[in-house]
Amino acid sequence: MSPSLISSWLPWTDRQGRFSGLRAAAFALVLVPALLLAVDAWMGQLGSKPWTQAVHDTGTWAVRLLLVTLAVSPLRRILDWGKLIGIRRMLGLSVLAYALGHLALYCIDLAFDWGLILSEIVKRFYLLVGITALVGLVALGMTSTDGMIRRMGAKRWQRLHNLIYVITMLGLLHFALQSKIDVTQPALVTGLFALLMVYRGLDKLKISLTTPVLIAAALATGLATALCETAWYALATGVSAWMVFQANADFVVYQDLASVRPGHWVALAGLTAALAGAFRRPKAKPARRVKTGAPARAMP
Repeated sequence: MSPSLISSWLPWTDRQGRFSGLRAAAFALVLVPALLLAVDAWMGQLGSKPWTQAVHDTGTWAVRLLLVTLAVSPLRRILDWGKLIGIRRMLGLSVLAYALGHLALYCIDLAFDWGLILSEIVKRFYLLVGITALVGLVALGMTSTDGMIRRMGAKRWQRLHNLIYVITMLGLLHFALQSKIDVTQPALVTGLFALLMVYRGLDKLKISLTTPVLIAAALATGLATALCETAWYALATGVSAWMVFQANADFVVYQDLASVRPGHWVALAGLTAALAGAFRRPKAKPARRVKTGAPARAMP
């Protein structure tokens, strides 16, 4: 294998084998959660059940990185930043890596008792949902290369990879079901996914992602997230719906970031994207005047 071909496969180089600061930064960032988990394990900071905590952490990061991957396309349009698409494949493969790590750590936690592992997956609905999502991620990961795109054809490949939205919903359902009572994190990531789907819907409807449209999308999705969180707590725990909604409404009395409700984070994320887009979007250039040549002089 030639050195140029090897360099083109390195995560910090572009398709031409040249160093890319954007790809290098993305590669470094996707490694951070694994490094933090390794440090916590080394320092004994994973609690009384370290393997269980590691399972939860890797699963949470798999979901977060999945949303980051889905955010690449809308952010590319909002920020008018074409090079952003170059890190999407790397992000998608990092999602697969954390999801496989999530499964591997679960097997370690159960001491590789395959009979117990299989029986748990069959008995527990949230595990069945999770393993289904993982199988889908593996299929997408195995077909993510340029060679597979050529073999399958662009249309068939795109239809397969559009399943990422179904896989994401399965992953979010798995995350919510295993969270039991406290669904703060599941509500947050579900709200962010809804915001990304709003962006996708607007694009399908050929609605330009202008700053006012982005602000309206952010506020509407944030409100919808708050209402969904309120409904879940009211139906699942019997807590007063009004008290939960009031907790969402009283954002001015938050004492720390941990108490900020998911609906506000979703709205803030959308407003940040709108603000960034307003600064990044190039201004329309004035039409250039066509210079007319001087009239030809008459021949004497």
